[in-house]
Amino acid sequence: MSEWESDKHPGWGSEPESGANRAAGSRRTPAMPPESARDWKLIEKLVMSLQSEQRKSRRWGIFFKLLTFGYLFALLLMIQFPLSGALESAAKGKHTALVEIEGTIAADELASADNIVGSLREAFEAENSVGVILRINSPGGSPVQSGYVYDEIVRLRGEYPEKKVYAVISDIGASGAYYIAAAADEIYADKASLVGSIGVVAGGFGFTGIMDKLGVDRRLYTAGENKAFLDPFSPEEEEEVKFWQDVLETTHSQFIESVRKGRGDRLADDEQLFSGLVWSGEQALELGLIDGLGSSSHVARQVIGQEDLVDYSRRESPFQNIVDQFGVSVGSGIASYLAESRLELR
Repeated sequence: MSEWESDKHPGWGSEPESGANRAAGSRRTPAMPPESARDWKLIEKLVMSLQSEQRKSRRWGIFFKLLTFGYLFALLLMIQFPLSGALESAAKGKHTALVEIEGTIAADELASADNIVGSLREAFEAENSVGVILRINSPGGSPVQSGYVYDEIVRLRGEYPEKKVYAVISDIGASGAYYIAAAADEIYADKASLVGSIGVVAGGFGFTGIMDKLGVDRRLYTAGENKAFLDPFSPEEEEEVKFWQDVLETTHSQFIESVRKGRGDRLADDEQLFSGLVWSGEQALELGLIDGLGSSSHVARQVIGQEDLVDYSRRESPFQNIVDQFGVSVGSGIASYLAESRLELR
C-alpha cells in the first residue's frame, strides 16, 4: 500500500477520527493571511495599552484628589491650631504662661505688636496660668510697635495684679526688645546675654556722588516745601538734618522715660546707661538693667513656683513659611528697604 493510502486509512498508522473531532473540524474558521493576523495583534495590543493607560489615569486622578483633600484638611487644622492650642492649655492644670518675642519687632514681622499683644491677653486671661514669662531674643525694631506692647503689659498688670510678668532675655534683648522688657515686674538674663542699647537710630543712603559721576540729573517735583524731606538723591540740607535729629532725640527721651518708669530706683546712676551701649548680662545686673541671672525654666521653677510651661505664642503659618522659602517676599523687602528710612530703637 502506498504512503498516501496508509495515511488516509483509519486502521493504518493513524487514529480514527472521532465524531466530535469531525464536528469541530467542520466549524473551524478559515485561516487568515499572515498580514491580517499581525494587524489584528497590533490592534489588540493598542487597545490593551489604551485600557491600561486609562486605568492608570483613573488611579492617579483618585490619588491627587485624595492628596489635595488631605492637604486642605491639614491646612485647616494648622490654621485652627493656635486657637485649639489655647483652649487646650486653658483646660490644663496650673501652669506658667510663656510668650515668645523672637526677631525684629515690626508690624510686618512675627514679632509684631498685634501678635505679641494677642498672645499676652490669652496668657493673662487663662484661668490656670499663675504667671507670665516673656522669653525675649530680639535686637529691637520699631519704637511704635514696642510702645504698643509696653503699654499693654502695663494695662494687663493692672487688670490681673495677682499674675506677675517676668521678662527673660536669651541671646539678646536690646533696643525695642528691652523697651518691652522694662514693662515687666522683673527681668532675667544669662550672664552672657546682650542687654540694653537704649538709643534710637535712623539710617539711609545718599546717591548724589554716584549720580554726579554718571551724569544723572535729579528731577523732583513737589507741592509742599518739605515733601522731599531727606531725599536720598538730593544733597543734605542742614535744616532738615537738624529737624530729624530733634525727632530722634524726642523718641529717645520717650524711651528713657519708659525705662525709668519700669525699672525705677533699681537703675544705677550711670550716664552711660542711655547712651546706646549694649551690656553683657553680668554687667546689666550690676547696672540694674536686670534683676537676676537665669533661664525661663529657672524663673518658672524657682521664682514663679510653677514649672509647667504652656506656650501662648502666635506662630507663623506653615503656608507662609513655604511662600517665604520660595523667596516671594524677597523683592518687596529689598524695595521697601531702599525706598524708606525706618526709625528703629537700638
